[in-house]
Amino acid sequence: MIETASYLTFVAACVAILLVPGPTVTVIIANSLRTGVAAGLMNVVGTQVGLAMMLAVLAAGLTTVVATMGAVFDVVRLVGALYLIWLGIKLWRSDGRLVENTGKGGGRQSLAGFGWQGFLVVWANPKALLFFGAFIPQFVDPGGDTMAQVLILGLTFMVLATVLDGAYAVGAGKMGAMLARHRVRLIERVSGSFLIGGGLWLALARR
Repeated sequence: MIETASYLTFVAACVAILLVPGPTVTVIIANSLRTGVAAGLMNVVGTQVGLAMMLAVLAAGLTTVVATMGAVFDVVRLVGALYLIWLGIKLWRSDGRLVENTGKGGGRQSLAGFGWQGFLVVWANPKALLFFGAFIPQFVDPGGDTMAQVLILGLTFMVLATVLDGAYAVGAGKMGAMLARHRVRLIERVSGSFLIGGGLWLALARR
């Protein structure tokens, strides 16, 4: 199995990586500011479902196949980037009816939509899968149960990602709630900027 020192090194590396905001975090912050903590947390749920699927692909040893599908991933990446940019522009053009549009009328379907959005952003970033394929194997002991080690390390990364991304969602959601009454337009424009920035990040990313 995984040595304790190696595992702790892996945890420290994951935390360092996760603390640097990427496209996923920008979307979580944008939606938490605009709509509240629940929206951001649903983004986190969606991203974790996406990461779970990536972990399954890695455990099945399909990263080599995925690495050869560059054209497909480029299309997915660009679609995801355009989607985020479109959402950001839509917020910038909003007329300030944030509170009306994100109240109780949002319903379960809206929250589910935030989950799908998080899932899309993860899969629009093929670096996440290739990162799994290149990073996790470095901490696997070839003499042990490879599958079990990959799953343990992958699940560890997911738990850490859930905690840290969730913290971003809660922090941004509380900030948005404090500003919502008097600074609705500011929140919409800041959120829109985060979404546009996340979209450009994905669009300009290189595999």
